Amino acid sequence: MSGISRSQVSRLCEEIDDRVKAFLDRPIEGDWPYLWIDATYLKVRQAGRIVSVAVIIAVGVNGDGRREVLGMAIGSSEAEVFWTAFLRSLARRGLRGVKLVVSDAHEGIKASVSKLFNATWQRCRVHFARNALAHAGKSGRRVVSAFIATAFAQETAETASAQWRKVADQLRPTVPKLATFMDDTEQDVLAYMTFPPQHRAKLHSTNPIERLNGEIKRRTNVVGIFPNEDAITRLVGAILLEQNDEWAVQRARYMTLESVAPFSDNPLVSMPAVAA
Repeated sequence: MSGISRSQVSRLCEEIDDRVKAFLDRPIEGDWPYLWIDATYLKVRQAGRIVSVAVIIAVGVNGDGRREVLGMAIGSSEAEVFWTAFLRSLARRGLRGVKLVVSDAHEGIKASVSKLFNATWQRCRVHFARNALAHAGKSGRRVVSAFIATAFAQETAETASAQWRKVADQLRPTVPKLATFMDDTEQDVLAYMTFPPQHRAKLHSTNPIERLNGEIKRRTNVVGIFPNEDAITRLVGAILLEQNDEWAVQRARYMTLESVAPFSDNPLVSMPAVAA
């Protein structure tokens, strides 16, 4: 088998770049009530140095209950200005109707969500648990985890909040820092409880995009250190495009149309079906 010439490699890279750019810059149409955002870190060469950059990925569910990759961005940090620029770019492409944004704890993204979308912010429950258990000590982690889980097991937002405060008060005499941490995070960790019960398992954490992040890590680990940010965009963008195509051909919706439609700001989508 003959080798591939440099010109062929160059043309192939240009074709990939064009497809990825078209995908990442495409218009976002319709309402997107749920948005998950997560970041992973990759190493890249910049001005003769090797630095770590944040690669932000946004995945949403639209008014039809379909899941799509909505965008990505690369930045040197996760500062508020970076989050704001990323979310603003999604808004310029047409993102609207956002009711809940799920991410790890970060004041920058929390502030940006409030400014740009007037949406509720959900602190990832999995990341919260890791932070909470760090206050418990090795010997108390299992008990503390079981205590907090009783709040998550409640059926309504009201009973979940009541149980949350009860657990915090029980822990206060022995683990005061953990109790204070629970006081400070209650509203953000339990935000998903105000949404439909059938959606909650997918709303309380960034788990819906963890598999995607895992695939990105697996394939970027082969590269190790990227020569520039364009190379990151080319590979990660191609992975995102591939995943989006896979979701598009799946027959089953990520969430049922009937359960998501009431959250749409489009009256044609949210209008109840008329009986024949």
